[in-house]
Amino acid sequence: MSSTRSVRSMPALGAVVALAAGMLVALTPAPAHAAAGATLPFTSVEAEAATTTGSTVGPDHTQGTLASEASGRRAVRLNSGQRVEFTVPRAANAVNVAYNVPDGQSGSLDVYVNGAKLAKTLPVTSTYSYVDTGWIAGSRTHHFFANSRLLLDRNVQAGDKVAFQATGVQVTVDVADFEQAAAPATRPAGSVSVTDRGADPSGRGDSTQAFREAVSAARGGVVWIPPGEYRLTSALGGVQNVTLQGAGHWHSVVRSSRFIDQSSSAGNVHIKDFAVIGEVTERVDSQPDNFVNGSLGPNSSVSGMWLQRLKVGLWLTGNNDNLVVENNRILDTTADGLNLNGTAKGVRVRNNFLRNQGDDSLAMWSLNAPNTQSSFENNTVSQPNLANGIAIYGGTDITVKDNLIADTNALGSGIAISNQKFLDPFHPLAGTITVSGNTLVRTGAMNPNWNHPMGALRVDSYDSPIEAQVRITGTTITDSPYSAFEFVSGSGRGYAARNITVDGATVTRTGTVVVQAETQGAATFRGVTATGVGSAGVYNCPYPSGSGTFTATDGGGNSGWNSTWSDCSTWPEPGQDNPDPDPDRNLARGRTATATGSQDVYTPGRAVDGDANSYWESANHAFPQALTVDLGSSQAVRRLVLKLPPQAVWQARTQTLSVQGSTDGSAYTTVLAARDYRFDPATGNTVTVNLPSGPGLRHLRLHVTGNTGWPAAQFSEVEAYLS
Repeated sequence: MSSTRSVRSMPALGAVVALAAGMLVALTPAPAHAAAGATLPFTSVEAEAATTTGSTVGPDHTQGTLASEASGRRAVRLNSGQRVEFTVPRAANAVNVAYNVPDGQSGSLDVYVNGAKLAKTLPVTSTYSYVDTGWIAGSRTHHFFANSRLLLDRNVQAGDKVAFQATGVQVTVDVADFEQAAAPATRPAGSVSVTDRGADPSGRGDSTQAFREAVSAARGGVVWIPPGEYRLTSALGGVQNVTLQGAGHWHSVVRSSRFIDQSSSAGNVHIKDFAVIGEVTERVDSQPDNFVNGSLGPNSSVSGMWLQRLKVGLWLTGNNDNLVVENNRILDTTADGLNLNGTAKGVRVRNNFLRNQGDDSLAMWSLNAPNTQSSFENNTVSQPNLANGIAIYGGTDITVKDNLIADTNALGSGIAISNQKFLDPFHPLAGTITVSGNTLVRTGAMNPNWNHPMGALRVDSYDSPIEAQVRITGTTITDSPYSAFEFVSGSGRGYAARNITVDGATVTRTGTVVVQAETQGAATFRGVTATGVGSAGVYNCPYPSGSGTFTATDGGGNSGWNSTWSDCSTWPEPGQDNPDPDPDRNLARGRTATATGSQDVYTPGRAVDGDANSYWESANHAFPQALTVDLGSSQAVRRLVLKLPPQAVWQARTQTLSVQGSTDGSAYTTVLAARDYRFDPATGNTVTVNLPSGPGLRHLRLHVTGNTGWPAAQFSEVEAYLS
């Protein structure tokens, strides 16, 4: 799903402080959530953790840089003749390498096992990299890395050495996946082989018709795809009540950018154990360059597949009820890895590995009809380079559970729970959205449209308020370059994000804050512990100013993030402490203001907009009335300046009011008892109220019980100062 964002008028965030990133073996999650992520048949080793004669690139989180798209934000650059040597972590006979070469170039890496050069080389090319999506606001050239795999034709043991040496082209090596590929499976009894129908296992001839005939002949049974490479020039259709099975994805390979394209199916389709590798070099959304485009029908499954160099792995529309997608690898897609594009019911997407997507790696988008009772569970996502690791756009009773997500970039968070509709008819979030046991590593990114950052886990009331019950539990967030949890209305329209609970989170090293609240709404936090917080615990500045407040309720058991960023006119930069308070700065200007009532267009925000000619007026003939200003953090306010418009038409009047304060927005105490204050045009219609010394307050309330000049409370400006 395209992650286009509306441009918002927000202050810019400064330079990014790059965080150190160590070796990540098999993207192993923290021990507290050992179940997070997929159980994988391979072990990944970062190139920067290997021995090399090359140079390290990164770390860097800046969009458009090579290191920003690398696993761990670091990689190793090899000029011709330089090498990187890995210590093999497990018994293996196969390897997959994520790499980059300069745009327009191709070549190979020589391969050495324990010092001996193999006859085989590992091909590398820029053909499937350097993707541009100019129609997506804020995107730059991206998709720098690609994957190349090789059967070593020999067994290596843990502790052996496998080296890759550049020859004739510069290669940046990111990560190597070592695995023990199983021997080819044997043909199932009674199956229809595609070679019996004329398919060419050499890959030279066109096997499309042979596959179609085999699918038709095997209805109710198995289509067998023997070891070999098969070239398809167009997609299959009419696939139903059949199993398509290969000898294993290292052995049975289909070369095609479109495998199945059909709008409907009776279902009971099972696809397993082969590879589909495409030739997609750019993202063209009008083209169905997908492994599956449309519907497999109810009670179907996809398992044990290797899907690479496609636009989307699975773009699923129509009836896919009870579909299971499991144990697959989806690599190098120019758009989503998988998208449940509405109507999905009871779909389970689990134990898959996804790397290098050009949009959301896993997405549910409730277009036309809601996705319901579907889940993303125990998946491992690495390096989506233009959007989110996992994104839920609308839907009812959705689960995102025990996933491991690392290294998002540009327009994305690790997980996004959103009411961004993109198109109509859209079905917003409803029921209960369960986000449980997920581990997020180096997730969140600078949004170039907003000019400020996105959190590791984002709840976004983009096009409508969030009314669903959003339950976020057992989350581990590590090395977020910016914030951990973000609550925002990404369109800039200030829709509320409500009914949110965050229970049992562990946050380790955030660049800025733990909670980034930018829209009205409410969330309760329980058992959220944080260490290594870069700037402050909370940034609470709903946008637009005056649109409402965000209430962060302390449900107990929280620690390490009790401070609040004090200046909503600036964004915290990673590692930047709260600015020193300026005693001459009006703490109320631009802050969120609410009131017990308003008359016509004279809304509360007009009392804090810095314009003495605009004003708030309460409901008429309805005393008492109150105006409340959220200062964003606890402040030792000592002086208020209250104003009415200075024009001569505003005659002198006396307002009777008391001053109240609160630290949490719910329990208020009286700071200054009620008294009469005279506003006189001769002295600028201005009143100064001195407050007694005492503890700081965050929420400032003026409680008005009378006005001699009009039957309502009125203020053109409420200013608050530290001295």
